[in-house]
Amino acid sequence: MNLYKKIPAYHDKKEGIVNVVIDIPKWSTNKYEYDEEWGYFKLDRVIHHSMFYPFDYWFIPSTTELDWDAVDVFLLWTYPTFSGCVIKARLLGVLDVVDEKWQDPKLIAVPIHKIDPRWDEYQWINDIPKHIKEELWIFFKEYKKLETKKYEHTVVHGFGTKWEAYEYVDKAIIRYEKKQK
Repeated sequence: MNLYKKIPAYHDKKEGIVNVVIDIPKWSTNKYEYDEEWGYFKLDRVIHHSMFYPFDYWFIPSTTELDWDAVDVFLLWTYPTFSGCVIKARLLGVLDVVDEKWQDPKLIAVPIHKIDPRWDEYQWINDIPKHIKEELWIFFKEYKKLETKKYEHTVVHGFGTKWEAYEYVDKAIIRYEKKQK
């Protein structure tokens, strides 16, 4: 089964619940990517210096961003999972990133109550503690530091609202549908 093509972006649009598929487990230094055409995970590269993904890194299936990849999501999450795990989540906001000349927003989400109630109090981007937001900011600004050509083009602009995050998803669904035609 192709996780990118066969799973809808929304589990329940009215409730704002999106489906997310894990690429990279929390604390990994390996950058895995899902091959959206062939439907398998591959090792793209390792982080070139001593950093690790501070949270699970996911994508939203059936979406296409301006960089032609699926929408990226950082899931605030208690324990690491595994590549290919699918979780229902709520969006809290977005970290606006430009990555190698493309707008490449990183949505920020938490699992729904049934999956992990520890995150229920997180409803908005401002509910995320300042330190965690700084971790996300620094990670995306610095993890490509030793990949000089990529690092030179990475800019982190700031955080946006959950409504902006849902708008990114909706536009990415439209791009995905056009790409499939």
